[in-house]
Amino acid sequence: MTRPASDVDGQMALIKRGCAELIDENELRGKLARGKPLRVKVGFDPTAPDLHLGHTVVIHKMRHFQELGHQVIFLIGDFTGRIGDPSGRNDTRPPLTEEQVMANAETYKKQVFKILDPEKTEVAFNSRWLGTMGAADFIRLASRYTVARMLERDDFEKRYKANIPISIHEFLYPLAQGYDSVALKADVELGGTDQKFNLLVGRHLQGQYGMEAQCILTMPLLEGLGGGKKMSKSLGNYIGIDEAPAQIFGKTMSVSDDLMWRYYELLSAKSLEDIRSLRQSVEKGETHPMRAKENLALELTTRYHGQKAAEEALADFRAIFAGGGAPEDAPAFVCKEGESSTPVAFLTDSGLAPSRSEARRLISHKALSVDGQVLQDGAKPLTAGEYRIKLGKKRFLRLTVE
Repeated sequence: MTRPASDVDGQMALIKRGCAELIDENELRGKLARGKPLRVKVGFDPTAPDLHLGHTVVIHKMRHFQELGHQVIFLIGDFTGRIGDPSGRNDTRPPLTEEQVMANAETYKKQVFKILDPEKTEVAFNSRWLGTMGAADFIRLASRYTVARMLERDDFEKRYKANIPISIHEFLYPLAQGYDSVALKADVELGGTDQKFNLLVGRHLQGQYGMEAQCILTMPLLEGLGGGKKMSKSLGNYIGIDEAPAQIFGKTMSVSDDLMWRYYELLSAKSLEDIRSLRQSVEKGETHPMRAKENLALELTTRYHGQKAAEEALADFRAIFAGGGAPEDAPAFVCKEGESSTPVAFLTDSGLAPSRSEARRLISHKALSVDGQVLQDGAKPLTAGEYRIKLGKKRFLRLTVE
């Protein structure tokens, strides 16, 4: 439901939902009080062909701004994607080809419009302005920021102190991303907590170009299926929004009861009041945690595949759960024979258990079964082969030991 632009307190309540940091709240209130739609920028470098639920945390916040009547700009970094974002990395990220970037960009657009209203979304490509800048233009842009300020960035600082190479083009990335805010005249920029430095560069550059500085809102990095570590394809603890309905549903059901509420806050369209009410019902024993989790899984699966497919995934899950079996589309994980193939190691590394101590506890309580047999020795490695892993009543894994 769209709120009137004059309702600053109401807007702020939705804007701040789940956010990690807002710079600066008073400035944003002032912008909202003017009663004009704000230009809200979010940039995505199309460095991979698909998105997972961790990526959608910021996209949901974009949707909140749309519901409030503001102009959302979905910026595809087709130019910056060919530089490579060094955020959070300990080495240089290899740049992508123009063909790779554009192919990924088309996939991104199809996926984000499962959340955003396409009629209310401005899609922009930063090659439109960055691609026309010559060497002299980039030199002038670089003159507006100092090396000392660049080295304040955590990942650059660590690499510099460790004598790990930092290429000059990596300094250009935050400058280019920051200039996007100048070109788009952004009032607000959103990003993950790992993007804070880049967002601040945009705020600085707008001041350098005589513009009112954008406000910055960062969103937390969503924890993956095992909790603790952020959702990542490389860790195998992710839920891809283009995965099959049964996979989205089943993976959501594998989330711990505690982490479920984090997913509700950052991913669900339910109001915070409804979520609080549901949580109280669970804590009082009036609603079973599994029913609450099924509601979340049903909502997420419906969003990406429609109601019919989601209801079929729910029915299949209940049939599998009642029969005590393991689904064919359970998450897959590969490890090497030896220390990595001990139950404690693969349960933790796959994200099925949040920590080694928790893995040991679960194993000691006979919660682990391998190919239908309860296993209580967490230190003995499994030999090469393929296994069906079940942890507790609802966490499954297809394990390959090489």
